[in-house]
Amino acid sequence: MRTRCEMEMGHLLVRSMLGRISAQYYSFDQTFYPYNSKDFAFSFFNDPCVSANIRQMEAGVWVAPDSKVVSVDVEVVPCSKVSMAMFDPLYTCGVIRTNGHIVKCYHDMHPDYDELREMLQEEDSKHHAVLGREERGEFLFRLFQHLCLGGELCQYEDAIAPYIDTTKQIYKDLISVQKETETKEISVVSTVLKVSAYDESGLCYPGKREEEQTFAYLIVDPFRRHVCVFYHSYGVGSFTL
Repeated sequence: MRTRCEMEMGHLLVRSMLGRISAQYYSFDQTFYPYNSKDFAFSFFNDPCVSANIRQMEAGVWVAPDSKVVSVDVEVVPCSKVSMAMFDPLYTCGVIRTNGHIVKCYHDMHPDYDELREMLQEEDSKHHAVLGREERGEFLFRLFQHLCLGGELCQYEDAIAPYIDTTKQIYKDLISVQKETETKEISVVSTVLKVSAYDESGLCYPGKREEEQTFAYLIVDPFRRHVCVFYHSYGVGSFTL
């Protein structure tokens, strides 16, 4: 029987993301304020401890930054979901069959295409509106999309379950929640920041050029005072576990 970690790694392997995706954790000792996210990110990248330990991928090799960050772009990503219910409409709109298999479709450029990827990537897809702008803005959806699209040699799944299961487990590992004492309701306490950093020459992190599947998120737990750097560089992933 495989452990959950082994299964997650197996899913990342077939998606050509294994070896190119990472989660690094750092602690901080000051109060975090979401409205001050850009200053927080700038200070984070210029912290000596971070500079000495953070890694990014260049030409298939993990390397340390070799330049000073002079500015950052920060997007505060909505993160409020505590279940996978937002994906339920996919099962009733024609994207997923009743047996959980993904519906195939024709595409001019991709011979092995399906309704799920079309819904995720193409605004003129007949299923694009199944999940609205608010749902698509959520970190849970973005994580799901990143995992579905994968790396350069991604082997796409025939069924939805591996995508849903991997998204659920990684989301659970990355996000901190709390239970309200009176209502017993669970809510997310993490703040998610999608970040890009620039040196004197231009974009330097998460890569030197923009690519949809090259990304970096700072996931901040304001109570435990730690921040997770969730990173992926698009390319050819590892072929073995």
